[in-house]
Amino acid sequence: MTLDLATLAALRADAVDQLPQVAGLRHALHRAPEIGLRLPATQALILEALAPVGLEVRTGAALDSVVAVLHGGRPGPAVLLRGDMDALPVTEATGEPFTSENAGVMHACGHDMHVAGLVGAARLLAARRDELPGSVVFMFQPGEEGDGGAELMIAEGVLEAAGERVVAGYGLHVRASLLAAGRVASRPGPLLAAADRFRVTVHGRGGHGSTPWYAADPVPVAAEMLLAMQSMVTRTFDVFDPVVVTAGLVQAGTANNIIPDDALLDATVRTLSAAHRAAAEERIRRLVDGIAAAHGMTAALEWIPGYPVTVNHAPEVARLATLTTAMYDEATYVQEAQPVLGAEDFSYVLEQVPGAFFWLGATPPGLDPGTAPYNHSAGARFADEALAVGPAVLAALALDRLAQG
Repeated sequence: MTLDLATLAALRADAVDQLPQVAGLRHALHRAPEIGLRLPATQALILEALAPVGLEVRTGAALDSVVAVLHGGRPGPAVLLRGDMDALPVTEATGEPFTSENAGVMHACGHDMHVAGLVGAARLLAARRDELPGSVVFMFQPGEEGDGGAELMIAEGVLEAAGERVVAGYGLHVRASLLAAGRVASRPGPLLAAADRFRVTVHGRGGHGSTPWYAADPVPVAAEMLLAMQSMVTRTFDVFDPVVVTAGLVQAGTANNIIPDDALLDATVRTLSAAHRAAAEERIRRLVDGIAAAHGMTAALEWIPGYPVTVNHAPEVARLATLTTAMYDEATYVQEAQPVLGAEDFSYVLEQVPGAFFWLGATPPGLDPGTAPYNHSAGARFADEALAVGPAVLAALALDRLAQG
């Protein structure tokens, strides 16, 4: 750690002082959630909030992103801080006074917290512009929920937005439960999984339900494939480098007495290493082809790659832990015991530059973190109080890395 305790204490105090402003922005964002890559109302709120900060601001072409650059008063490298902007197709049921005003759309994953927190971090750092040894890139990113907005922003040059390539990148994700408000958690190495999708269509031959021997019934074949995948995962992959296969959609037929021509499996595969990610695809393809052939049928498999594994760099996680405990106390930072099998497109940034991604607890006061509604739930609520911690930690990470040179 290169920052002194006085600097960290000042960051903490300033983050508390600006909390009403930051929470107000969060409430405005929460009322107007948008989905996907095109988020004009969200982008407009961000641009309005950043206008008084005095940053170099640009917007995206392929998506409604915002990239803001703070150039410090002293020479040095550049680092990146990221907040994602998009919401989910969920009908809100929280009863919050600032509930969503867009029917069927909700910030159920807390990205409104991320955006407001990143604006808060920008304000904290801009107030220290003169002594800042380098530049900070603020990455406001649409399309995290499946649209790969981070990859698009990298293609549009976000990593070089300061005029030189950033040397590190940091991001966070709030949790509506599992972690008390204001707690910070992470781990070195894999933090989140790669998430790929595949669709299997088993081609049979339709017929009457009373005489299946005159048909080629694809339904039991698809069922056999699904069960065989579960055995394949547990018997061919190391349990300490897990693979999870879940078929969330199984579809066939139109009536109970009609054997359909085809049956469909639509599934997700979660992996925590590049080796197992590649092996999972190869083994699933082999299994599908073999079972179909054994029954005299054919099957078509479509593999749809998703986000890669989110891999934290150990020195940057150590920086996060040290700064957080110095700014707050030993109990504030929690070392995660194992990865989470959700996926996150900040993984694309961490494939390019060293950095760290971390969880920020945002369980509302009075709720048990163990039972509170989790992210993506229509009842998910997030504590504004966490916005006094997240911006301070992000700002400290940027300052400390820049001071390292």
